[in-house]
Amino acid sequence: MRFHNAFLISVAATGIAAGTSAFAQEQPAQPAQPVAAAAASVNPARGATMDSVRAKFGTPSQEVPAVGKPPITRWEYPGFVVFFEYDRVLHTVAVKE
Repeated sequence: MRFHNAFLISVAATGIAAGTSAFAQEQPAQPAQPVAAAAASVNPARGATMDSVRAKFGTPSQEVPAVGKPPITRWEYPGFVVFFEYDRVLHTVAVKE
């Protein structure tokens, strides 16, 4: 019985390993993308003012009023959302369109 269980485990592990390597071989290599650097060059930088964001990216499609303490404001643009603390960029988040 022990041999039978060990044999089945061995066969299963071999099948999983073979399936995994076959899958990996089918996937084309993708060049590395500097996501953080690309996002930083396109989206507002942390610490930028509301005025500079509006000047560079235009009027947002939606401005959500400030909530909480400290006040957090959200501006929505096509492709990204900007969060402000007071009048400074706190975070920029990419969104699916």
